[in-house]
Amino acid sequence: MKLFLPLFLIICIISCSVQKERTSTETSDDSSQNDTIRIANDSLEYEIIIFEPGFNTWLVTQKPRGYYNLNYLEQRNRIFVINYNQRVLNPFQYDPNLYPQQINYEYNVDYGYEVNYLLYFYFVYFQQEYGQKLR
Repeated sequence: MKLFLPLFLIICIISCSVQKERTSTETSDDSSQNDTIRIANDSLEYEIIIFEPGFNTWLVTQKPRGYYNLNYLEQRNRIFVINYNQRVLNPFQYDPNLYPQQINYEYNVDYGYEVNYLLYFYFVYFQQEYGQKLR
């Protein structure tokens, strides 16, 4: 079992930069060790940041954008977020290193396709990487 499970997934309502932005930060020796994806939009005042080793490398092997429609991604994300947040609230039953904090995903907010796409595939990655089931 891994000693250190770096997992930080944050969706928060904050003031953000005007443009959408996607960045990838990599270490010099292994590009899959330090992936960062950030999406921000000032008009909706949301931000999603995913810090997860190997996520960027894994993401390019998945279904392309447009494969799933927005409605499907939103429905799946609602289920995943509910189950994820329930596990955050039960640190004695679920590893707090895997579930460090709740995800603030408001169901009545239109986050758009890109955020829902990345969030959905993050949950797919999380389940595969750590052997979790968030059905």
